[in-house]
Amino acid sequence: MRETRLRPHFLYVPQFHARRLPHYSTVGHPIFLTWRLAGSLPENRAFPGVTTSGKAFVIMDRLLDTTRTGPLHLRRPEFAEMVVDAICYLENEGYFVLHAFVVMANHVHLLITPGVPVSKLMKSLKGFTARLGNQMLDVSGQPFWQDESYDRWVRDAQEFERIASYIENNPVTAGVCATPEEFLWSSAGRVENPPQVENLPHNHVVTS
Repeated sequence: MRETRLRPHFLYVPQFHARRLPHYSTVGHPIFLTWRLAGSLPENRAFPGVTTSGKAFVIMDRLLDTTRTGPLHLRRPEFAEMVVDAICYLENEGYFVLHAFVVMANHVHLLITPGVPVSKLMKSLKGFTARLGNQMLDVSGQPFWQDESYDRWVRDAQEFERIASYIENNPVTAGVCATPEEFLWSSAGRVENPPQVENLPHNHVVTS
């Protein structure tokens, strides 16, 4: 079994549009990443009564799942497949070990163990797909992705499993399909990409 050692926990911060807070990530440690299309949600949206960044992320994700306005390019098969191909290409190039992913209509979830700094792999992944996406839309000089992304440093094996399940069940909870396997643009819907048990982090629990 491939072992990924989990290091001491740091506070995580969800970032969707403001470049002012640090992202925490470590090469060789699992991380949960989410990013969305530019303009997919109103800027500076407030969440009264929400006390944690995790709860804010869940609310934000549900809004992305249910919105019928804004760009929804990724629900078109050619766009979704383009993003999946880019993810698989970077995995093959050694940028990360891929554990789970899903490409929704306006956002992407990714669970990986990075082999290079996350800032480098996200710049490559978002930059490349943005160029192709704008070419497919026949536009230029327009933002394709929202600048900021959300990242969550995975604390232990139990959280790893919860996140992987959350990602692959996203199309089901969004009402897109009845089972995760029915959705073509996710790790659950790819026969050639079976669960990678050897890549799971071990059961060492990190204490804060």
